[in-house]
Amino acid sequence: MAIRYLKESKSQSERREDDAKVKAIVEDTLGDIEARGDKAIRELSEKFDKYSPASFKLSDDEIKALIAEVSPRDLDDIRFAQDQVRQFAEAQRASMTDIEVETMPGVILGHKNIPVQSVGCYVPAGKFPMVASAHMSVLTASVAGVPRIIAATPPFKGKPNPAVIAAMHMGGAHEIYVLGGMQGIGAMALGTETIDPVHMLVGPGNAFVAEAKRQLFGRVGIDLFAGPTETMVIADDTVDAELCATDLLGQAEHGYNSPAVMLTNSEDLARQTMGEIDRLLKILPTAETASVSWDEYGEVIVCDSYNEMLQMADEIASEHVQVMTDRDDWFLEHMTCYGALFLGPRTNVANGDKVIGTNHTLPTKKAGRYTGGLWVGKFLKTHSYQKVITDKAATEIGEYCSRLCMLEGFVGHAEQANVRVRRYGGRNVAYGTAAE
Repeated sequence: MAIRYLKESKSQSERREDDAKVKAIVEDTLGDIEARGDKAIRELSEKFDKYSPASFKLSDDEIKALIAEVSPRDLDDIRFAQDQVRQFAEAQRASMTDIEVETMPGVILGHKNIPVQSVGCYVPAGKFPMVASAHMSVLTASVAGVPRIIAATPPFKGKPNPAVIAAMHMGGAHEIYVLGGMQGIGAMALGTETIDPVHMLVGPGNAFVAEAKRQLFGRVGIDLFAGPTETMVIADDTVDAELCATDLLGQAEHGYNSPAVMLTNSEDLARQTMGEIDRLLKILPTAETASVSWDEYGEVIVCDSYNEMLQMADEIASEHVQVMTDRDDWFLEHMTCYGALFLGPRTNVANGDKVIGTNHTLPTKKAGRYTGGLWVGKFLKTHSYQKVITDKAATEIGEYCSRLCMLEGFVGHAEQANVRVRRYGGRNVAYGTAAE
């Protein structure tokens, strides 16, 4: 391979140091929330958000008043986006069917898809009010049939953001809390005197939110490890530097540690794109954030061939992958590790983030190697069941089961099978032996 880095990001060792600091802070904070409940939640909210209302849970009247602050045009836009998300989620849900099969006469096996019974949806709003995150989590959980959906979001400029609250309510949230960061995640997962804990946490967030979910996994379910946003542009000379630079900076503005990577087989395009990024950062209103991400986490990688680009893309396993080449469908066919693909110059990551209908909560930090993103199926648990309905089947399965249990030395297991062989097959099988 002749892969050349025209620009490199922070080293992995530096990133690990940052992660270790976050881990320690989150561990102490979650322990405090578990020990002191509402008191800890209030202190954390006052410390980080300067926000301490009488109740962190919004009342129906407060929700109505906040929605009334949203313009009719904005409400229509939210409805349009939610219609797109709902249509795709409903189609996905319809693809997940319960099954029941008779694998041999008298033996019936099946599975049922059962919704998780309670979900906590986190919607970021500290730096930017992430209205779309309510569609992706709350609405998708609603389509899945989750009976209790609670949502938490930080205050925005000292108060609940009306558009975020409207999207949560319209998406189907049963309870809405104005709680951000670690305190919002901890309250939903661990519970407090006033908040019942949930069975599952979903939603994106900053490094502290992602680490809190990681530490709570096992105690509750989570959707995936969704840390700071990542984007990759795979491009050849069929597109220009303006498109590439815009797509890279469009995600780098998320936060100070949002990786943005360009993969190309055209060094001319790579250098032009770097120049275009420098130009755009002089005029982009969010340049203060985007420039830090680009400086510390941006990469530009030049490859000799499409195959090299493909191999590097799967190795990096970026959250968002924007493909703009003369063979976009070839990448769709062959790529295996990513969060979501955005194919062709007419589409872009912002479409997926805000409106097109696919879910924007996606795997980061190479998690695309083993999981996809949030979707309606994440809120469903597939549970199997079995029935043996004839004496003959009970005897036949029992004989196999008995012998296989004894092969492993599990005498008690074997007796579970033997008692059925004796009862339903009329066979005299001694305790502690295998049914022959």
